[in-house]
Amino acid sequence: MLRSMERSPEVGADDIYGEAGFRAAARRGLLSQPSEAIFDPRSGRALGPSDWDLNPEFKDDLAVMQPPRPAAVLVPIVLGRELTVMLTQRSNDMPSHAGQISFPGGKLEKSDAGAIACALREAREEIGLAAAFIEPLGFLDAYRTGTGFEISPLVGLVRRGFELKLDSREVLEAFEVPLRYLMDPRNQTKGTRTWRGRQRTFYAITYQGRYIWGATAGMLKNMHTRLYSA
Repeated sequence: MLRSMERSPEVGADDIYGEAGFRAAARRGLLSQPSEAIFDPRSGRALGPSDWDLNPEFKDDLAVMQPPRPAAVLVPIVLGRELTVMLTQRSNDMPSHAGQISFPGGKLEKSDAGAIACALREAREEIGLAAAFIEPLGFLDAYRTGTGFEISPLVGLVRRGFELKLDSREVLEAFEVPLRYLMDPRNQTKGTRTWRGRQRTFYAITYQGRYIWGATAGMLKNMHTRLYSA
């Protein structure tokens, strides 16, 4: 269940990247429940954001893939005069996606009551961000990855005053990027890499030498579409 928290008076409603403006956009654009990353069985086209958005020629992969494993991430929007998005850089020792930039999150466990519980648990375990500082607002569209996950991205406002404690086995560092920067289409580019022997195209955002790409950039692109493209 999504809950409410006292609002900060720091920014005005006329600023679409301030708290009041973001809340208004979230009410219009976010989903109250996780969606399903459904695919058209005839065309293989994703009816939601996925790693296939820019690679429709790989749609035949779906016929041989196992059903996706459910996962959830927290998209933490940190409150302040300028809203920021908190991201993490995965440890270089991780068996998958080592060193990549991501949101705190992971696969749903049997003990999780749902996607909200999973996202909040993972944020606590990975970076020590306590649920008491987080106000869940709603969900972006589920994101289907080529590595076999269906991710439910939970957008939440994070109140200042938290203290992070990173799990060094999983997270190298946590950092913040201005929301305004990430939502600027001029900063949302495309990149290519060879993946499993084929050239793959993906969304990417570069910020102060950091390279945000793949599913993380795809979810940020979806947030721009849902909240700021109307």
